[in-house]
Amino acid sequence: MKIYGYVRVSSTDQNEDRQMSSMNEQKIPSAHIFIDKQSGKDFNRPRYKALMKKLKEGDLLYIPSIDRLGRNYEEIQNQWRILTKEKRIDIVVIDMPLLDTCINKNLMGTFIADLVLQILSFVAQSERENIKTRQAEGIISARARGVQFGRPIKKPPENFGILVKQWERGKLTFEQILKQTGLKEATFYRRLREYRLIKRKK
Repeated sequence: MKIYGYVRVSSTDQNEDRQMSSMNEQKIPSAHIFIDKQSGKDFNRPRYKALMKKLKEGDLLYIPSIDRLGRNYEEIQNQWRILTKEKRIDIVVIDMPLLDTCINKNLMGTFIADLVLQILSFVAQSERENIKTRQAEGIISARARGVQFGRPIKKPPENFGILVKQWERGKLTFEQILKQTGLKEATFYRRLREYRLIKRKK
């Protein structure tokens, strides 16, 4: 039997130290700890795939929490089935001692573990959906207050009209007007269309 650990953080900006600390407490060899730094939206993760190739029947896998296996109820349940039924390995979920397939392998123990797994999978998905809802509500609220998202709009200088006239009369080259307005070509043409539209309305 070999012992492995799997750690995932959502992006390269997040720190895996807390999860690694829990792995080290289990005395897992560093070479047997697989770390992915990317979204858990699917299982096209390089280190997880490498781990799956290493796992053999009878091996033991530690994960910090059940949501490391997926982002929703179906994903978590599916990965648990693959690992325990197809790969026939044992799993220990560090933050949930009841999810330890090494102990209570009788019918009652299996029933309790399956029940806890279903409940936690449901909770993990519900929490993620709640987070998304709160984020969406926050964005709507922020927009209502006038908060702008995305890249800031590049405004033309106050003398944009004068510079446009000089350019139209040939007194400025295209490169010169871009330099003086501080705009890139695509942005300049957008602001030019807006400027001419405003002039027509006056």
